[in-house]
Amino acid sequence: MKQIFIITGLCMSLFASAQIGKRFPSERKEIKDPVTGARLVFLTSTQAGDSKIYQTHNQWTSDGEWLIFRSNRARNEALAVHEKTGEMVQVTEGGYTGMLNVARKSMRLYFMRYPQRDTARRTQSDTARRRNPIPLQIVEVDLAKVFADSKAGKMQPAHVYQRICGTIPIELEGGGDMALDGDEEWAYFRVGKAAAAKHLPAGTKPADNFGPRNMGAGPTGIAAMNVKTGEIKYVVSVPFQIGHIQTNPWMPGEIVFCWETGGKSPQRTWTVMRDGTGLRPVYPEAEYEWVTHEAVISKDEVAIAIMGHRKIGGVDTTGTAVGGANPGQDPAWGPSGTREKPTGLAIVNLRTRESYIAGQTKSGSGLWHVSGSPDGRWAVGDDFKRDIYLIDRHSNEMILLSAGHKPTAADHPHPTMSEDGTKIQIQSAMLSADGKSMNICIIYLPDEWLKRTYK
Repeated sequence: MKQIFIITGLCMSLFASAQIGKRFPSERKEIKDPVTGARLVFLTSTQAGDSKIYQTHNQWTSDGEWLIFRSNRARNEALAVHEKTGEMVQVTEGGYTGMLNVARKSMRLYFMRYPQRDTARRTQSDTARRRNPIPLQIVEVDLAKVFADSKAGKMQPAHVYQRICGTIPIELEGGGDMALDGDEEWAYFRVGKAAAAKHLPAGTKPADNFGPRNMGAGPTGIAAMNVKTGEIKYVVSVPFQIGHIQTNPWMPGEIVFCWETGGKSPQRTWTVMRDGTGLRPVYPEAEYEWVTHEAVISKDEVAIAIMGHRKIGGVDTTGTAVGGANPGQDPAWGPSGTREKPTGLAIVNLRTRESYIAGQTKSGSGLWHVSGSPDGRWAVGDDFKRDIYLIDRHSNEMILLSAGHKPTAADHPHPTMSEDGTKIQIQSAMLSADGKSMNICIIYLPDEWLKRTYK
């Protein structure tokens, strides 16, 4: 009897530690960039395994005060940090999978998760899940209510704050990326091979894997759920592996996604409308171009990185085949990614289909993960060294905005520009003693650049 009591007490303790609304003390630190002097605000500053949402998605809540992120402070849960005070609050309970989606028009958070009754299954491998699949739910969180009740110290059970929007039919094999539509009524998710094959146009041959990572084979597809009613709609099937589904926040019904190979793709960037029409490449690329990390940055524009990270001819100055730790150096990727042709941070207009290079580093890997301001004023990118570069799109000037974020970091900075174009969120290992563990950091644009006027 005593043993049962101890186990029950342990379970209750673990449940309490993962409770929605749990508060964490502020770790906010403001410093000057040691290289550039830029103003940096670290919203987290201990080695707790933090990571930001991917740069294809929104980071800030609709009131502009909180950023949503992931952390081992509450493993497999999402947290929010207040930009001005640094206070942190756990905003999910029961786990999630895939991408976190922060609404721009309401204080809501959306994500996919496995049903709570299948908690143990969430720890299984992807192979085990494929053998005995379970359906995914899409869940909505009322962030305003979580913040208010957490601050008042009057939290209620999780179901008061979390609403199940609906369950993805198991035959769709839903999973992977999820993206909230610009109208915030539909959420898009990836569809598995068997389901996608049923909607593939007749005579379409599924693609094989591409590149040394043995990824990219299809078919896969995209489907949508109405987060208000739970209605499911099928969007499109394609013959390749879909990755990085994102939406245009300013144009409801417009979707951007990629052909995911883990590196260079035959044709990386794609767009389609919610009704399945308009499927086409965003930027038709040549064999020698290595296009990656597309991000919708304004109503009409997508930023992409055209990489210039590889030695010309695939060999270094000694004639040795290029290899190494940085992504894409394996010769098996083919002839792309060198600077024999123009490379850099490119802007593509979704309406006119015109594109241009906004900027490029003179050496090194070139710009890699990219973002920009919705008003068309700024573009930003990181490189393999984890340095952050800012581009004034009016004058075409580029500066090294922030450095010292440690190339040993567990992940890349993934810069995301704020909607008002005054700051950039990254993840950084600058403060970590181990050189790996990352923190949530805000870089504020220089005042002298913000004060610029243009004819």
